[in-house]
Amino acid sequence: MHLIIKASGAGAGVISHLLAKNPNNVYDRTDKGVRVRMVYTKASEQETEVLIHAEPDPVDLVRGTPDGYDITQYINDREFVTSSLFCSYIRNALGTALNGKPKEDYVQWVDHAFELELKFGPVASDLPDRVVEELFSCLEYDITVERGESAYSFDLKNRSTVRHITLRGKQTIQQALRQLFLLIPVLDNYKHYFISEDEIDKINRYGEGWLNTHPLKGLIVRRTLHFAELIRTYERLHGTLNDQPLRLAQQSEEAQGDQKETLKSKSESVIRTHEDHNPNKNTGQATTEDVTVDSSETPVRLNDLRYRAITDIVASLPEKRRIVDMGAGEGKLSAHLAYIPGVESILAVEPSGQSRLRAMERFAKMQDRAGVQAMPEPMLGSLFYFDEQLQHQDVMILCEVVEHIEEYRLDGIMDTILKEYQPKVLLVTTPNKEYNEVYAMEQEQFRHHDHRFEWTRQEFNVRCAGWAEKGNYAYEIRGIGEDKEGYGQPTQLVVFTQGKEGHV
Repeated sequence: MHLIIKASGAGAGVISHLLAKNPNNVYDRTDKGVRVRMVYTKASEQETEVLIHAEPDPVDLVRGTPDGYDITQYINDREFVTSSLFCSYIRNALGTALNGKPKEDYVQWVDHAFELELKFGPVASDLPDRVVEELFSCLEYDITVERGESAYSFDLKNRSTVRHITLRGKQTIQQALRQLFLLIPVLDNYKHYFISEDEIDKINRYGEGWLNTHPLKGLIVRRTLHFAELIRTYERLHGTLNDQPLRLAQQSEEAQGDQKETLKSKSESVIRTHEDHNPNKNTGQATTEDVTVDSSETPVRLNDLRYRAITDIVASLPEKRRIVDMGAGEGKLSAHLAYIPGVESILAVEPSGQSRLRAMERFAKMQDRAGVQAMPEPMLGSLFYFDEQLQHQDVMILCEVVEHIEEYRLDGIMDTILKEYQPKVLLVTTPNKEYNEVYAMEQEQFRHHDHRFEWTRQEFNVRCAGWAEKGNYAYEIRGIGEDKEGYGQPTQLVVFTQGKEGHV
């Protein structure tokens, strides 16, 4: 993780005095396991360039965390990417410049705008490139976003999700650093510390003189404060953020905002115990999914619409006594199914021990509730291992599961389900790739960092037709969520029915 500051033109040599670091000396400090170094690679009155580099101890990053026993805590990007961690590491080294308090002889240079070039990265961001560019171009920077090529040995994606960013423009050192200290965590969308009202003070301090007029102010504030109560507090102090719309940013943020519980657990449930699951960030925060609206224009989580669609289908089936929720995660869908009249057993199959414990807690709270027809039963299992207990059930459900599995494995898994398990009805949901354009997502961007693929409607139909033919099932494809002409609906749903022929 690094930041390079380059100043050109008359007076560029003053930069060292504003930073309060002698260009003839290497700044090298280690504090709490983090080594921070500042090195001047150029130092003249016409051109000055300084490299700021931070190198944390990866073990210290996870030591003492609640999930420290989990080896996946060590498989993350926190020691590499430029994030809120990086900003905290270098804050002391740049304190003089951030506060605008150099030695008295150089105070007049605090408000001097230099020709600057700022390079930082790598940055792991869930924002599309066009939104990243908008964040900085509004501040009168020319921005260059570079992505590396990914050389995977399997078909996943050919572009890296991390980016290196270069900004060029005329700005004071103090203001440039304040902008970076506020916007770098916005790009990364993860804070390594508890977010309190102190963050509002930080927004006020670092955003002074530029944030109020930024067209993406709402996006910046929401991704800085994260929590609704803090955002409402900010709005009470500064006015509503609703008058700061940018359609592209809002849609992108919506595309990141749903399923903070379900997608995380689905990722764990399908992958963790049987693939080299490597979460991009061990943050405890989920990333990508979408929000839709119902006919009354009331915002509804797409995940809730999925549960509603699945429970409606199951309730309408003539045979629904025995149900398998495959990749049940923390048991939210299984809990909904428990209230359907005629259901007698629900197997909530999940490989992740942590998710099963949370499911057990959820189910325990249902014990005395009215209307519960069958208590879901948490069960250790995986799509990759055959279990005779799952044979010949009435209904099997894979809700947002298949896209977390490598495509080349799916045919084998579906053969096991349709030929060996032979449920009377199989329900499968997966994202509609075409709908990503509605959310202004990049062409190769997935809705969740752990998705291995996303299919168009035609691709999904071709797959379903092949599986149904092999397994002696009929199939019917439906959609879930708001229908957009030319793009379809955000979620695809297929219903396989045993013993029938063709496409219903």
